[in-house]
Amino acid sequence: MKFYLSCVTTAVLAAALQTVSAAEITGKITLKGQPELSPAPIVVPADPSSAAFPLVAALLLPHSDVVLDGVMMNPLRTGLITTLREMGASIEVLESHQQGGEEVADLRVRAGQLHSVEVPAARAPTMIDEYPILAVAAAFAEGVTVMRGLKELRVKESDRLAATAALLRGNGVTAEIEGDDLIVQGRGSIAGGGLVQTHMDHRIAMAALVLGLASERPVRIDDSSFIATSFPGFVELMRSLGADLS
Repeated sequence: MKFYLSCVTTAVLAAALQTVSAAEITGKITLKGQPELSPAPIVVPADPSSAAFPLVAALLLPHSDVVLDGVMMNPLRTGLITTLREMGASIEVLESHQQGGEEVADLRVRAGQLHSVEVPAARAPTMIDEYPILAVAAAFAEGVTVMRGLKELRVKESDRLAATAALLRGNGVTAEIEGDDLIVQGRGSIAGGGLVQTHMDHRIAMAALVLGLASERPVRIDDSSFIATSFPGFVELMRSLGADLS
């Protein structure tokens, strides 16, 4: 919670008070009190955790070329982008500027072949909500991807570590959990065709639907209603980009 506060709340408070600082790694926030808060216009950047789903879909679907506008590029939130670039992803920063107290950028994402990597445990805090969709990307990559130090995933909206592994296995992907590590055997192409138990977890639901877009057979989920928890416009946005979601 401290980490999340340091990378989200600080920018908002700073805009109102101009007297806030935060340590990037420890999550410590220093706040100098004021008699009253001053109202200030704040434009909230696009959430990297939500942008992750159309981003990975664009990487996996042949001939895709998509621009995501105004994505937050706070280094405490960009672990997924760092990892995907290490996997060979084409993610280009078209424009970068300050907005709402944060660095934001328009990202151009183009489809291409990915390769496996080992993701260090130290990177987990910068992408903890993005591991389900990273695991989907890893399933389509060439080679074995290892994601280390995912203990926190066990106490999310579901046991997200187990749910992610089950999502992959149910669609023909070899995925193993060793301690707190997730190991995914990339296959380049995925059979799909499974019915994914979302466990009422919005990110498992969205990750499964993205996997279904790129797999040989469609993937079904048991409940889509929980997607609205974080991304109520997900289905409409994906359809606007050409995704077949029914």
